[in-house]
Amino acid sequence: MSLAETCGLWGPERQEQAARVARLIEEQGIEVVRLSFPDQHGVLRGKTLVAGEAVKALRAGCLATSTLLLKDTAHRTVFPVFSAGGGLGLREFEGAADLAMLPDPSTFRVLPWAEGTGFLLCDLFFRDGRPFPFDGRGLYRKALARLADQGRDFVAGIEVEFHLYRMADPRLAPEDATQPGRPPEVGLLSKGYQYLTEQRYDQMAPALDPIRRAVLALGLPLRSVEVEFGPSQCEFTFAPTTGLEPADLMVLFRSCVKQVAARHGYHATFMCRPQIANSFASGWHLHQSLRERDGGRNLFMASEDGQPLSALGRHYLAGLLHHARAAAVFTTPTINGYKRYRGYSLAPDRAIWACDNRGVMVRVLGGPGDPATRLENRAGEPLANPYLYMASQIHAGLDGIARGLEPGASADAPYEAEAPLLPKSLREAVIALGDSAFFRDAFGSAFIDYYLRIKSAEIERFQAEVTDWEQREYFDLF
Repeated sequence: MSLAETCGLWGPERQEQAARVARLIEEQGIEVVRLSFPDQHGVLRGKTLVAGEAVKALRAGCLATSTLLLKDTAHRTVFPVFSAGGGLGLREFEGAADLAMLPDPSTFRVLPWAEGTGFLLCDLFFRDGRPFPFDGRGLYRKALARLADQGRDFVAGIEVEFHLYRMADPRLAPEDATQPGRPPEVGLLSKGYQYLTEQRYDQMAPALDPIRRAVLALGLPLRSVEVEFGPSQCEFTFAPTTGLEPADLMVLFRSCVKQVAARHGYHATFMCRPQIANSFASGWHLHQSLRERDGGRNLFMASEDGQPLSALGRHYLAGLLHHARAAAVFTTPTINGYKRYRGYSLAPDRAIWACDNRGVMVRVLGGPGDPATRLENRAGEPLANPYLYMASQIHAGLDGIARGLEPGASADAPYEAEAPLLPKSLREAVIALGDSAFFRDAFGSAFIDYYLRIKSAEIERFQAEVTDWEQREYFDLF
């Protein structure tokens, strides 16, 4: 049998979707199709197939090296794959063996910036059809299935900030080909600190316009393009979507921004706090609510005057706060991201909530009778893997509902409130997640151990480096 049949994914609906993709490929003269999957960091990896082979892969799948799921952010393989069990106690990883990518035909798009090029997101399986245990998209599906069993849907809206620079030197000399490679040299598109000013937007429009057009051509539900506070910083916001869509949207958006920017002589980065003078940190604000499957009622909407949330919404909020420290590796998975958690900085530093207050971790928006009532988690960094981020939110929120947790009083002075502090470093966050029996149960111990090992490898490499700070601090003094 084909991979799709072996996985039990070749029913009438899937066959109809695959036939539609095949027609579009022929009608639109598609020459190649990029088959991509989001890795553990939320970075798209995969293969590019000629059109005819891509159509076959809709049913047969496509093989790729399993080590793609075993790398840190420098693309270094963390696990000893040539030892017994590949370093994970799993025979399927031995010797850098293959995994199977199965394209999801519902995700097909034509890439507007790459002539004759289509795109498909893939799910990951072992070659015998078993689900791949470290596939973030698959883990997110399991979290969504928990909601579906309760007759509920996850609704998410995305606001993401990033920096957009003029490319000065791409650093492509042979000596720049280190691991990771030397970052490019860039120049600003705007200077000084401004926020939502007309003049600043017009200054950045030549760089923003091709990105905006590409995002809309992909069919992503773009709402606004905004200039942010810092130099060369901007923000894109998207209408709420449900299920897999918001996470798929995020990985496709980030990939689109970087590719379109590069083709027009710019460099886009979703790094939280670039090491560029006077930069302002970027965040990812995740708006979320639960919706009733039958009827579409917003389950967070309050019915009583004076209450910002329903009882279910309060319990969900309390779950997010209760598990905030352990979830930090999912909301902020990089060493750099913790440079953003500072007091009085429009970013949170502790697990608190309030109504329409941008200093808290969870901002509550809406009120009695407002169908747009939602929670805005402001703890995330733009680099977060959206599948793991959103899955962690669902699991934490459902735990709050199951246990009837209460969030406590709102924090009107967010940087002075008595509340658990968010981790100050990735190492602290890794320890918090490792100690969390709750997330071990939600994601499975095998995944948590695997993910913590990758994050720990990044920390160890960082600890081995001599930083600019150390050189300035000690080299002349002693």
